Amino acid sequence: MSYISIDVEADGPIPGDYSMISFGAVVVEPSLAKTFYAQLKPISDKWIPEALEVSKFTRAETLTFEDPQVVMSRFADWIDASSSGRALFIADNNGFDWQFINWYFHHFYGQNPFGHTSNNLGSLYKGIVKDTFVNFKHLRKTAHTHNALDDARGNAEALLQLKQDFGLKISLK
Repeated sequence: MSYISIDVEADGPIPGDYSMISFGAVVVEPSLAKTFYAQLKPISDKWIPEALEVSKFTRAETLTFEDPQVVMSRFADWIDASSSGRALFIADNNGFDWQFINWYFHHFYGQNPFGHTSNNLGSLYKGIVKDTFVNFKHLRKTAHTHNALDDARGNAEALLQLKQDFGLKISLK
C-alpha cells in the first residue's frame, strides 16, 4: 500500500458546477520524490473570483490549462506506476479534496483508482494526540502556499513526522 498525499485548488465549492483548477500529489515515503502536478482547464462557466484568487491564478490563465480528461488519464497512469499495491488517498481536508478528485476521475476516466475511501490527516492527528482542538499543521516543513504540490508535500511531511514522533504504523512503499 502507498499513501498518496493530495491537495486540490478549485474555483468554487463543489465539482461539476465549479472546476478543479490544479492538484498536487506526493507519494508518502522518506524521499518525497514521486510527485504529480497538473493544472486543469475549467469545465464550467461558473467560478467564484475569491475562490480562484486563493490559487493565485486568473480566469484567463486557467482557460489555457490542460484538458481534464487528458490530465486524469495521466494521473491514473502515474498512480499505477508510483504506488506499491493499493493507493491510499490522504489529505488535509479530504472532504473538499476527495470530492473533486473522485468526481473528476469518475467523470473523465470512468473510475477512481483510489476506490471509495479517503483519509483525513487532521482527524488522524487529533486521534493520535487525543485532542479534537489541535491541528497538525506545525508538522509541515514546506510552507503552505496554496500551490497544490507544495501543500501536498507539506502534508506528506506531516504524515512522515507522525510516523517518526508517534510511531504511527503506515506503509511507506
